[in-house]
Amino acid sequence: MALIRLVFSICGKPMALRPYGRNISISSTCGTKASSLVYEQHGDPEKVVEKVSVDIPRALNLKDILVRLLVAPVNPADINTIQGTYGVSPPLPAVGGNEGVAEVIDVGDAVRFCRPGDRVIPAIPGCGTWRTHSIMFADQLRKVPDGVPDAEAAMVAVNACTAYRMLCDYELLKRDDVIMQNGANSGVGQNVIQIAREMGLLSINIVRDRDDMADLKRHLMALGANYVFTEDSFRKEGGAFFKNEKKLRPKLAFNCVGGKSSTELMRHLDDGGKMVTYGGMSRQPIIIPTGVMIFKRLKAEGFWMTKWNEANRDTDQQDIMFNTIFGLMKEGKLVAPPADRVPFSDYERAISAAVKPYTRKQLLVPDS
Repeated sequence: MALIRLVFSICGKPMALRPYGRNISISSTCGTKASSLVYEQHGDPEKVVEKVSVDIPRALNLKDILVRLLVAPVNPADINTIQGTYGVSPPLPAVGGNEGVAEVIDVGDAVRFCRPGDRVIPAIPGCGTWRTHSIMFADQLRKVPDGVPDAEAAMVAVNACTAYRMLCDYELLKRDDVIMQNGANSGVGQNVIQIAREMGLLSINIVRDRDDMADLKRHLMALGANYVFTEDSFRKEGGAFFKNEKKLRPKLAFNCVGGKSSTELMRHLDDGGKMVTYGGMSRQPIIIPTGVMIFKRLKAEGFWMTKWNEANRDTDQQDIMFNTIFGLMKEGKLVAPPADRVPFSDYERAISAAVKPYTRKQLLVPDS
């Protein structure tokens, strides 16, 4: 199965993991250790993830690429996958992590698209990026252009691509149209703000209240947000806001929270508008008022980047998406969320922070 064709033979416990990857002998090695963060069962990530190490094989097959970790984020989807609550799960035992950027160390004789020193990202989900080194197949990787910062490259495949697709695929938006979103401080949310700005769109952004609300609002406005509300203020003031600003009725809303927050999005969509759900951080169901569905002809859909990739791998549409996003990153117009860089050996700290609310993005990086 392509999505889980992982190269576990240098990433974890070799005898247990080899059946799901390539059958590489680990007796002939170059002496370098590869460490991976592996879980053998679903559960609390702070308890079930452990670091395991094996030797890296000396020889590469024709289409193999040996890479070294540069940056790998710890995403909410990674945590949910380990917990067993995500929409897809690799065979166990598995290596954590869905995205990241790595440096090419060596390539097989038949590899042409990259060379040592280049940077690459996974071309398919489920590769297991939480590992210091990995041998990958050439068709599992995509080259990163020069000039794209490591942090941005590491988070392009999930956050930036999700934001891009939702802005492009659900409504025919034109300059000065309005979009609205909850969870605006999330990785996807911050990418939505920046890409919307470059498209000439106006954005209304809703976040959960917190102690550093003033700083967060300044940060989102600096990214290009036009309006920022807390959940409470939006419930209390949203009606009056849209009554006074009739031209700001959004055509499109993005929901990653669910529950009452998604209900508020639906209340304030323009006639014929659409809400796209890509997450459910509150773990509460979406409740849509009957009246808005009938009288405003609203629509609700879901989006999952993994499914989009399955249907569009190696297509012109996928190439255009990456080229556009990489171009914005090279120009400094699309920046990654603020993050803490955590040495790989201190992975427990990164995972512990990632499972808590209101924490910065955690990035695994090589030990010094």
